[in-house]
Amino acid sequence: MPERIQLRRSKGWRKPPGAVVVSRPSRWGNPFPVDGDEVPDRETSVALYRAWAATDPPELADVEVLRGRALACWCPLGGPCHAEVLLELANKA
Repeated sequence: MPERIQLRRSKGWRKPPGAVVVSRPSRWGNPFPVDGDEVPDRETSVALYRAWAATDPPELADVEVLRGRALACWCPLGGPCHAEVLLELANKA
């Protein structure tokens, strides 16, 4: 089952083979950065991303290329992350 991986800068850490980076600068990045005002926290950012993804934007037209792949982002594990939304979209039955 595909999973979400937290990117790290630790010496010796390597992204697992086949994992796809979906952090903000990538083409899969969340366009709703936490700014403290309109987007006060990560929960709000992910909720906005989920709502945006539900509109079937052209940026996510080929999300199926992520199917079966682990997705890597900088968000801490155990908290909300747009990569979870991408995992759901890419791997839905």
